[in-house]
Amino acid sequence: MDRESSFEEDASIARAAAGDTAAFASLVRRHQARVFGFVLRMTGVRDEAMDLTQDTFMKAWQALPDWRPEARFGTWLLQIARNAALDALRRRQAVQFAPLDDALPIADLRPGPEEIFAEGQRRERLEAALARLPDEQREILLLREIEGLSYGELAEVLGVQEGTVKSRLARARAALSEKLRRTSGEGA
Repeated sequence: MDRESSFEEDASIARAAAGDTAAFASLVRRHQARVFGFVLRMTGVRDEAMDLTQDTFMKAWQALPDWRPEARFGTWLLQIARNAALDALRRRQAVQFAPLDDALPIADLRPGPEEIFAEGQRRERLEAALARLPDEQREILLLREIEGLSYGELAEVLGVQEGTVKSRLARARAALSEKLRRTSGEGA
Protein backbone atom coordinates (compact mmCIF):
# COMPACT_ATOMS: atom_id res chain seq x y z
CA MET A 1 0.00 0.00 0.00
CA ASP A 2 1.45 3.36 -0.97
CA ARG A 3 1.84 6.22 1.47
CA GLU A 4 -1.25 8.10 0.28
CA SER A 5 -3.44 4.99 0.51
CA SER A 6 -2.03 4.29 3.95
CA PHE A 7 -2.87 7.83 5.06
CA GLU A 8 -6.41 7.51 3.64
CA GLU A 9 -6.87 4.16 5.37
CA ASP A 10 -5.61 5.55 8.70
CA ALA A 11 -8.05 8.45 8.39
CA SER A 12 -10.91 6.05 7.59
CA ILE A 13 -9.99 3.88 10.57
CA ALA A 14 -9.97 6.88 12.89
CA ARG A 15 -13.36 8.06 11.62
CA ALA A 16 -14.80 4.54 11.80
CA ALA A 17 -13.52 4.10 15.36
CA ALA A 18 -15.40 7.30 16.21
CA GLY A 19 -18.61 5.74 14.85
CA ASP A 20 -18.59 6.88 11.20
CA THR A 21 -20.32 4.04 9.36
CA ALA A 22 -19.48 5.47 5.92
CA ALA A 23 -15.78 5.38 6.79
CA PHE A 24 -16.12 1.78 7.94
CA ALA A 25 -17.98 0.91 4.72
CA SER A 26 -14.99 2.18 2.73
CA LEU A 27 -12.71 -0.07 4.81
CA VAL A 28 -15.00 -3.02 4.12
CA ARG A 29 -14.91 -2.32 0.37
CA ARG A 30 -11.12 -2.12 0.46
CA HIS A 31 -10.58 -5.40 2.34
CA GLN A 32 -13.59 -7.64 1.70
CA ALA A 33 -12.22 -9.48 -1.35
CA ARG A 34 -9.02 -10.46 0.46
CA VAL A 35 -10.88 -11.57 3.61
CA PHE A 36 -13.47 -13.50 1.57
CA GLY A 37 -10.81 -15.22 -0.55
CA PHE A 38 -8.88 -16.34 2.51
CA VAL A 39 -11.97 -17.60 4.34
CA LEU A 40 -13.21 -19.38 1.20
CA ARG A 41 -9.91 -21.21 0.83
CA MET A 42 -9.97 -22.19 4.49
CA THR A 43 -13.56 -23.45 4.56
CA GLY A 44 -14.18 -24.48 0.96
CA VAL A 45 -17.84 -23.46 1.12
CA ARG A 46 -18.85 -20.25 -0.66
CA ASP A 47 -22.02 -19.52 1.37
CA GLU A 48 -20.22 -20.19 4.63
CA ALA A 49 -17.33 -17.97 3.52
CA MET A 50 -19.76 -15.15 2.75
CA ASP A 51 -21.31 -15.48 6.22
CA LEU A 52 -17.90 -15.65 7.91
CA THR A 53 -16.69 -12.60 5.96
CA GLN A 54 -19.73 -10.67 7.14
CA ASP A 55 -19.13 -11.89 10.71
CA THR A 56 -15.49 -10.83 10.44
CA PHE A 57 -16.46 -7.26 9.57
CA MET A 58 -19.16 -7.16 12.25
CA LYS A 59 -16.59 -8.28 14.85
CA ALA A 60 -14.10 -5.74 13.48
CA TRP A 61 -16.68 -2.95 13.79
CA GLN A 62 -17.36 -3.91 17.39
CA ALA A 63 -13.67 -4.25 18.26
CA LEU A 64 -12.46 -1.21 16.30
CA PRO A 65 -12.16 1.00 19.40
CA ASP A 66 -9.66 -1.55 20.78
CA TRP A 67 -7.62 -1.77 17.56
CA ARG A 68 -3.95 -0.91 18.07
CA PRO A 69 -2.54 1.44 15.40
CA GLU A 70 0.80 -0.42 15.46
CA ALA A 71 -0.99 -3.43 13.94
CA ARG A 72 -1.72 -3.26 10.22
CA PHE A 73 -5.46 -3.09 9.73
CA GLY A 74 -5.48 -5.74 6.99
CA THR A 75 -3.47 -8.13 9.13
CA TRP A 76 -5.81 -7.54 12.06
CA LEU A 77 -8.81 -8.34 9.84
CA LEU A 78 -7.16 -11.57 8.62
CA GLN A 79 -6.59 -12.54 12.24
CA ILE A 80 -10.31 -12.10 12.96
CA ALA A 81 -11.18 -14.00 9.76
CA ARG A 82 -8.76 -16.80 10.65
CA ASN A 83 -10.36 -17.26 14.03
CA ALA A 84 -13.84 -17.31 12.48
CA ALA A 85 -12.76 -19.88 9.87
CA LEU A 86 -11.08 -22.12 12.44
CA ASP A 87 -14.18 -21.96 14.63
CA ALA A 88 -16.32 -22.99 11.66
CA LEU A 89 -13.96 -25.86 10.81
CA ARG A 90 -14.01 -27.03 14.42
CA ARG A 91 -17.80 -26.89 14.45
CA ARG A 92 -18.12 -29.06 11.41
CA GLN A 93 -15.11 -31.24 12.26
CA ALA A 94 -14.25 -31.65 8.60
CA VAL A 95 -11.48 -30.19 6.51
CA GLN A 96 -12.28 -29.10 2.97
CA PHE A 97 -10.43 -26.98 0.49
CA ALA A 98 -11.64 -24.62 -2.22
CA PRO A 99 -10.01 -24.52 -5.67
CA LEU A 100 -7.22 -22.04 -6.22
CA ASP A 101 -8.52 -20.99 -9.67
CA ASP A 102 -9.41 -17.43 -8.58
CA ALA A 103 -5.93 -16.84 -7.14
CA LEU A 104 -3.99 -17.86 -10.24
CA PRO A 105 -3.12 -15.22 -12.82
CA ILE A 106 -4.43 -15.66 -16.36
CA ALA A 107 -1.66 -16.05 -18.92
CA ASP A 108 -1.50 -13.69 -21.88
CA LEU A 109 -0.92 -16.56 -24.31
CA ARG A 110 -3.60 -19.22 -24.46
CA PRO A 111 -2.21 -22.67 -23.62
CA GLY A 112 -2.99 -25.67 -25.77
CA PRO A 113 -5.27 -28.51 -24.67
CA GLU A 114 -2.36 -30.64 -23.40
CA GLU A 115 -1.07 -27.78 -21.26
CA ILE A 116 -4.56 -27.07 -19.92
CA PHE A 117 -5.03 -30.73 -19.04
CA ALA A 118 -1.60 -31.01 -17.40
CA GLU A 119 -2.15 -27.80 -15.43
CA GLY A 120 -5.56 -29.03 -14.30
CA GLN A 121 -4.01 -32.25 -13.08
CA ARG A 122 -1.25 -30.38 -11.22
CA ARG A 123 -3.85 -28.08 -9.62
CA GLU A 124 -6.01 -31.05 -8.60
CA ARG A 125 -2.98 -32.76 -7.02
CA LEU A 126 -2.08 -29.55 -5.19
CA GLU A 127 -5.64 -29.06 -3.93
CA ALA A 128 -5.88 -32.70 -2.85
CA ALA A 129 -2.52 -32.48 -1.05
CA LEU A 130 -3.50 -29.21 0.66
CA ALA A 131 -6.84 -30.72 1.71
CA ARG A 132 -5.03 -33.58 3.45
CA LEU A 133 -2.81 -31.25 5.49
CA PRO A 134 -3.76 -30.46 9.09
CA ASP A 135 -5.55 -27.10 9.51
CA GLU A 136 -2.47 -25.48 11.08
CA GLN A 137 -0.25 -26.38 8.12
CA ARG A 138 -2.82 -25.47 5.46
CA GLU A 139 -3.59 -22.12 7.04
CA ILE A 140 0.06 -21.04 7.32
CA LEU A 141 0.67 -21.97 3.68
CA LEU A 142 -2.42 -20.04 2.55
CA LEU A 143 -1.52 -16.98 4.64
CA ARG A 144 2.08 -16.95 3.37
CA GLU A 145 1.79 -18.14 -0.23
CA ILE A 146 -1.65 -16.88 -1.25
CA GLU A 147 -2.19 -13.87 1.03
CA GLY A 148 1.50 -12.88 0.97
CA LEU A 149 1.87 -12.16 4.68
CA SER A 150 5.38 -11.53 5.97
CA TYR A 151 6.85 -13.61 8.79
CA GLY A 152 6.11 -10.77 11.20
CA GLU A 153 2.50 -10.54 10.05
CA LEU A 154 2.14 -14.31 10.28
CA ALA A 155 3.47 -14.21 13.83
CA GLU A 156 0.92 -11.55 14.71
CA VAL A 157 -2.03 -13.34 13.08
CA LEU A 158 -1.12 -16.73 14.55
CA GLY A 159 -0.10 -15.36 17.96
CA VAL A 160 3.36 -16.99 17.93
CA GLN A 161 7.00 -15.92 17.62
CA GLU A 162 8.63 -15.44 14.20
CA GLY A 163 10.90 -18.43 14.81
CA THR A 164 7.84 -20.58 15.35
CA VAL A 165 6.35 -19.23 12.11
CA LYS A 166 9.48 -20.21 10.20
CA SER A 167 9.56 -23.73 11.64
CA ARG A 168 5.80 -24.26 11.09
CA LEU A 169 6.12 -23.00 7.54
CA ALA A 170 9.06 -25.29 6.86
CA ARG A 171 7.15 -28.29 8.25
CA ALA A 172 4.04 -27.35 6.25
CA ARG A 173 6.04 -27.03 3.03
CA ALA A 174 7.75 -30.36 3.68
CA ALA A 175 4.42 -32.05 4.43
CA LEU A 176 2.88 -30.59 1.26
CA SER A 177 5.88 -31.68 -0.78
CA GLU A 178 5.62 -35.22 0.63
CA LYS A 179 1.88 -35.38 -0.11
CA LEU A 180 2.49 -34.12 -3.67
CA ARG A 181 5.27 -36.67 -4.17
CA ARG A 182 2.93 -39.46 -3.02
CA THR A 183 0.07 -38.36 -5.29
CA SER A 184 2.36 -38.07 -8.32
CA GLY A 185 3.74 -41.56 -7.72
CA GLU A 186 7.34 -40.42 -7.22
CA GLY A 187 9.31 -42.38 -4.69
CA ALA A 188 6.54 -44.97 -4.28
